Amino acid sequence: MKYISVSEVAKKWKISERSVRNYCAKNRVEGAFLTGKTWNIPETAEKPKRKNTKQKTPASLLEIFKEEKKSNMSGGIYHKIQIDMTYNSNRIEGSRLSHEQTRYIYETNTLGLDENIVNIDDIVETANHFRCIDIVIDRAKEKISENLIRELHLVLKNGTSDSRKEWFAVGAYKKTPNEVGGSETVLPEDVSAEMKKLITFYNKKEKIKFEDIVEFHYHLECIHPFQDGNGRIGRLIILKECLKHNIVPFIIDEELKLFYHRGLSCFNHERCYLIDTCLTSQDKFKKYLDYFRIKY
Repeated sequence: MKYISVSEVAKKWKISERSVRNYCAKNRVEGAFLTGKTWNIPETAEKPKRKNTKQKTPASLLEIFKEEKKSNMSGGIYHKIQIDMTYNSNRIEGSRLSHEQTRYIYETNTLGLDENIVNIDDIVETANHFRCIDIVIDRAKEKISENLIRELHLVLKNGTSDSRKEWFAVGAYKKTPNEVGGSETVLPEDVSAEMKKLITFYNKKEKIKFEDIVEFHYHLECIHPFQDGNGRIGRLIILKECLKHNIVPFIIDEELKLFYHRGLSCFNHERCYLIDTCLTSQDKFKKYLDYFRIKY
């Protein structure tokens, strides 16, 4: 085999001699070898194809969340959803923290206090909810499981005053009966069986649609498996399933809170009310995506 010099290859390939040497040093020229400091390059060697250095554009919202989370990106859609979902979901359950305080906790891991009294549990659960959203993003592709649901509850309620109560089960199903909106829920001794039944039925569906996710949420709230935190866990699962199935998520905000509660209370005989409320929330979420130029 005939070998030629770096200068000859540079003229043949119409590139600089430095580029030829770099290709050889990176083992991108097949058959090239050094003799002392001189590269010997096969006459038949072909110019290496240029690597495409352009980063692949994430194809889904889940991938965008993962990319922005990994890079700790500030001011993007991941940043916005962490704050807006945490604020609104906690607000539905009675948190008195403002949107600005929620944002401040997320961005600085501190709290700017004003003249208002702040409940420590509100602060703890806000920080914990940020972690729950990360868990949902990291494990979005998994099937719904009791273990995942209990883990989210454990993280959400960890370090709260509830976690120090003997009768309150953190990361485990409730020990005492409870009500939601004045309605009875599944008794503690029946929760495990009902959860298994619900999750098995849902996971057997071949294709998950928006309405399936809303219906799962309704049944989960009817079971009300935990002593407290059920609504937030349920809405975290909504986010997870929307991301998994490439469905635009939604956040129930203060404006739709009463419609959301009404939709849950009458879902059994009037499904459209809750579904329409969630679709309205989804339309609002689409405005976020439009702003950040994310296709859906």
